[in-house]
Amino acid sequence: MKLIYLKNSFLLTLSSIIILLFATGCDDSLDSSMPSSKVEVDVIMPENLSASPDNERLIFLNVSSGVRTEFLRGETINLYPGLYDVSYSASVTLPNKATAQMSALRQSVVLSEGENKIILEPYVNITADDLIISEVFFAGTLQPSGNQYYGDDYVKLYNNTDHVIYADGITLFESKFTTTEKADYTPDIMAEAMTVHALYTIPGNGHDHPVNPGEYLLIADTGIDHRVINPNSFNLSGADWEWYDVSTVPSSLDIDSPTVPDLDKWYCYTLSFWLLHNRGFKAYGIARIPIDKEQYLADYRYSYDYEIVTQAGTFPMSQTAYKLPNDWIKDVVTCSVASIYQWNVCAPQLDMGWTYCGTIDKDKTRFFHAVRRKMIGLNPDGTPILQDTNNSSVDFNPMVTPSEIEMQGTAMDVYGTPCTTLTYDGVVPMPRESVK
Repeated sequence: MKLIYLKNSFLLTLSSIIILLFATGCDDSLDSSMPSSKVEVDVIMPENLSASPDNERLIFLNVSSGVRTEFLRGETINLYPGLYDVSYSASVTLPNKATAQMSALRQSVVLSEGENKIILEPYVNITADDLIISEVFFAGTLQPSGNQYYGDDYVKLYNNTDHVIYADGITLFESKFTTTEKADYTPDIMAEAMTVHALYTIPGNGHDHPVNPGEYLLIADTGIDHRVINPNSFNLSGADWEWYDVSTVPSSLDIDSPTVPDLDKWYCYTLSFWLLHNRGFKAYGIARIPIDKEQYLADYRYSYDYEIVTQAGTFPMSQTAYKLPNDWIKDVVTCSVASIYQWNVCAPQLDMGWTYCGTIDKDKTRFFHAVRRKMIGLNPDGTPILQDTNNSSVDFNPMVTPSEIEMQGTAMDVYGTPCTTLTYDGVVPMPRESVK
């Protein structure tokens, strides 16, 4: 038996070595009898960059096969022809001696046989001195009958800094475009602004709603004790804010919580009430809009054209939404589904990746799960330090137990099984006595 085990171990090790050799970016990883693409990458550095980047890497993700190939900058790049997402990463030391990350991304790049040239323009990721999104619970819960329950979705914000931040004027928004359906929208404004169709703002005069370092802000869909209606849900009657819609559809009326204040609704596309996309096709973000509601709604309308291609033909379409300048946006979390993901709906300096609950469309395992920002350490006072690199793929733990389910010990599945664990981020265990 020992000889068989050693033989199997040797074969497994040998197989692993072969796989690693074929996964590298070396020329000999390609079959010489197959057509190949030679790629030259021109990286144009920002004009105001005063230091040379280190650890420069180029990553080619084959959109069709999912194969990811990584090169150090300067290496010879040969790949099979195809459709690729191309990203660049590096580190740079800023004048204040802090280390920042540089990133660039180009999606849907066609590499043809022979010579190819790609131009990338990286930017420096600098953490915004503001609140960040720590969690999005969009999938919802299930009733004991197995039917989906609506209204207990929420978004949590967090003060990741070392000083008080005032939440007055923070706008929660949802992208208009989905990550699962790509079109050539014209005019293309993504480099300057994000297209949105739901905006709800925290009211205040600038210093009314302080958020201390290490504190969370809970924004609920409906701020009630949902267990009264669905025993598999939880209590949101103590949320900090809720979004409330005055519905014009008599059969679909929203609930206005008596215990939770309402956000100031700037705009929403629906005539009934807004729900987070429960399959995770959208991007969510927060922004600080430096003008008042009336001026924004008057001046930032965005009209665009695109085409729908079907078996019956190609049909031109025109729609309108609102645009939110990238400079106003403080944080974005992009959500999608692996089996049908097509693109990111914001500029890469806002978010270079995406996170998820469920791996296929209409995944029944997505319920009772959220996306939560990763913890990378603890402050001296015991509050978490959360990761923020403007890349949802690496910043968030996907498909984990929502924090409200953990803290309240409520149901974590359709059978009503109570949650008995507590974590900082859905993964790292937290002592229960840490809950205030």
